[in-house]
Amino acid sequence: MLLRPRLEDHLVIGKYTGKIIIGVGLLMVVPLLTSVVLAEWDTVLDFVISVAACLIFGFSTQLLCRTERDLSWSHGMVVASGSWIVATVLGALPHWLSGHAGSYLDAMFDVMSGYTTTGLYLLQDLDHISHGLNMWRHLLTYAGGQGIVVVALTFLFKGAAGAYTAYVGEGKDERLLPNVIQTARAIWFVSLTWLAVGTAALAVTGMVLGQEPLRAVLHGLWVFMGAWSTGGFAPQSYNTLYYHSLGYELVTIVIMIAGSFNFALHWAVWTGNRKELLKNVETISFAVTLSFTVLIATFALAKAGVYPDAMALFRKVFYQLVSGHTTTGFSSIYVRAFVTQWGPIGLMATTMAMAIGASACSTGGGIKGIRMGVISKALLQDIRRAISPERAVITAKIHHIKDVALGDGVVRSAMLITIAYLSLYGLTAIVGTLHGYDFLQSAFEGVSAASNTGLSCGVTSPSMPSVMKVLYILAMWLGRLEFMSVFALGGHLLSMVRGRG
Repeated sequence: MLLRPRLEDHLVIGKYTGKIIIGVGLLMVVPLLTSVVLAEWDTVLDFVISVAACLIFGFSTQLLCRTERDLSWSHGMVVASGSWIVATVLGALPHWLSGHAGSYLDAMFDVMSGYTTTGLYLLQDLDHISHGLNMWRHLLTYAGGQGIVVVALTFLFKGAAGAYTAYVGEGKDERLLPNVIQTARAIWFVSLTWLAVGTAALAVTGMVLGQEPLRAVLHGLWVFMGAWSTGGFAPQSYNTLYYHSLGYELVTIVIMIAGSFNFALHWAVWTGNRKELLKNVETISFAVTLSFTVLIATFALAKAGVYPDAMALFRKVFYQLVSGHTTTGFSSIYVRAFVTQWGPIGLMATTMAMAIGASACSTGGGIKGIRMGVISKALLQDIRRAISPERAVITAKIHHIKDVALGDGVVRSAMLITIAYLSLYGLTAIVGTLHGYDFLQSAFEGVSAASNTGLSCGVTSPSMPSVMKVLYILAMWLGRLEFMSVFALGGHLLSMVRGRG
């Protein structure tokens, strides 16, 4: 039986949603200051309006929803999913005011793509947008990789006991430290350290390529944010193909793979447990499935004679597959090359890599390596049971930071989320096909959106039907939050209408 939410429930949800939107407004100060320094006065005005809108909404909500009650589990789930929608609506203001978005829906598409670390975009004339807007695009994906709830937990929450529910609602469930606020700050500590090192490496590489120092630093910063957050945004329309540099590709590969790893794994290595890299079920799963998909694509392209030599073949295949598997979305080939050169097998191998995705509690999307490991172990366990004596006791475990017994609950949870992802992948592929696109291309693009990858074979464009734009926005949202908190929001809205008092 559904119970209708009470006024106190709405006050709690409003209060913490307001905190998160204040965080979004404060994030906008960074691109605002960037535009001030670079004298982009039209963009400065765009961000002044946008910051004001976020702060007015956030503080007004705080004022109207005053309560001392803490978040419950259901409140946290609703806050996590609902705040992403509000943050998308308000976060789209700079895109819309810039004049580079064909509609407000297109602006919202790009912002949801940034928050969810997807990387698909509908902005027009990307090569000539302001530095401030480019900073906002990449800051969106960098903050979204950590999680906008994590941003609020880090700076705006003061030890709320219920904060863990909002954290889990954003698709994370790892506690690096006993307190979830401390965990959020540890995630930022790791990310900011990587930010300094990665930006420096890319900036130096850019200057070696001949970029002016300011341009090299800005591009290094933005490309790092796109790689670390596995978000795939880049400052140029040709993505990382723009740089035509093996050095740039190698640096971004390291950052993409590091960004796709579970934050708990980062913390384990950070605190001295380096053997975890070799024992963790997610790194093992990633190595196996990446090798498998790279071999498939390499064989298909070698047979077709697409690239002139083995080095060019491996360089192109490995880069696109690492990008797809980590759900980053960087590309060093032309968008339509996936169709005109890679062919059906190359498309399917890349789609498979994107569908599997990266690590749980990371910046990546997709089904996740830990679920692939759990399902594979469960299958082997059932095979052993089938061929073992009736009285034999067959047990299995996986290693993720510690040994975890493979009980029915663990397997069921992994299967449910996997089925949800596969259903979402199928829905986006079918809708794309119904709108006249080739099925394989529709599947590629739909999986890219739902797994938060961002690779494109040319389907995503401003001329795409509005129905598909809305579906991709929902798919990115569902995929990033891993369904449960979105379902909780749906249940909350239903209970408002049909619940009993």
